[in-house]
Amino acid sequence: MIPHIRKQFNEQFRPEAYEAFMKALEHTFGEAPTFKVAETPVFVPRELGRKLEQACKDISEFLLRPDFKSLTHRAIPLPALLVPNEDEHPLFLQFDFAISQDENGVLSPHLIELQGFPSLFFYQHLLAINYRRYFHVPAELDHLFGGLNLVSYVKLLREVIVGEHHPRNVILLEIEPGKQNTRIDFWGAQEVLGIKILCLSDLKRDGRDLYYLDEQGRSIAVHRIFNRVIFDELMQRPDLVRDFNLTEEVDVEWAGHPNWFMRISKYTMPFLQHPSVPQTFFLDQMEYYPDDLENYVLKPLFSFSGKGVKINVTKQDLDAVKDPSNYILQRKVTYSPVIKAPGDLPDSKCELRMMMIWKPGWDRPQPAINLVRITRGEMVGVRYNSDDRWVGASIGFFEPL
Repeated sequence: MIPHIRKQFNEQFRPEAYEAFMKALEHTFGEAPTFKVAETPVFVPRELGRKLEQACKDISEFLLRPDFKSLTHRAIPLPALLVPNEDEHPLFLQFDFAISQDENGVLSPHLIELQGFPSLFFYQHLLAINYRRYFHVPAELDHLFGGLNLVSYVKLLREVIVGEHHPRNVILLEIEPGKQNTRIDFWGAQEVLGIKILCLSDLKRDGRDLYYLDEQGRSIAVHRIFNRVIFDELMQRPDLVRDFNLTEEVDVEWAGHPNWFMRISKYTMPFLQHPSVPQTFFLDQMEYYPDDLENYVLKPLFSFSGKGVKINVTKQDLDAVKDPSNYILQRKVTYSPVIKAPGDLPDSKCELRMMMIWKPGWDRPQPAINLVRITRGEMVGVRYNSDDRWVGASIGFFEPL
């Protein structure tokens, strides 16, 4: 999106450099990514970066409201999904913005959804390092925010995830982590922090204590959990035998408490009033439907990777929803083809995720790193962009803000 840098990158791009880049990712993580990685990063101009930064700050103000938890109490179906010992604020936040361009060429961000849940904090960092290694990325552009550098970023992740504990007593918890599409990030966390990657079915409970068995069969106490379990998936796995249900009282710290996944989610969207936030309604609270339904998207509240989203909505679709309390209707956002592709390829659209950390003791969350998804189709998730060029998972390099 910075024209002269984009032009130079496209002119210098060589397929063999991309092949070497992909081999380096495979070597770095121990396996190749299971999703399409874009041939290019995104170059974010200063003015758009400032708009993204300001939007994150403004939207975060809603999370600081003293009545936030009471406003979002309905987000957690009680008591089946309520996890005890919820902290005062989330540790991780993600805001996803569609990037649009008006007739004057002015770029603007539009919030698509938000998550009180960790994202690919380790993979994205190493992805950026490898983009720099195999392609020309100007030194003045950065993928990190707030004065973070290659060393202090990793130090911050260690502080918020491991804390004062020994890494062997900290686990990354998932459902069958080796089968997850995002598992490459787990290997990155294990490599950088030295923590154990564990399936929920392998976590043991003895009263209020949690532990796992190491390779020698010894019991290792679990003091802190870096949670990557998504309840939507867990509820679909009655076959998963486990000693510990997340809703049980145990003596453990959470590095990202599970309740925030539901509190800060699509459920939060209807409460937000901001120029960067499209008009959003709880479906069960609508007295009448908009006349221009073609300009809206129907989304289930609790799903991930775009599952259940209906783009071309009709009145019949809305009337047929069996549980309207579990859906929102959100005004469509136009993704503009702002990424110039080389040769005869059509230009690409993108969605930019601002990945934030809210360290205990901070008065508000702070952007730390970012993630970009590049597409040409209607759906943006990487699983919808696997067979094309100049699309897929990527990262943004920002001009200094």
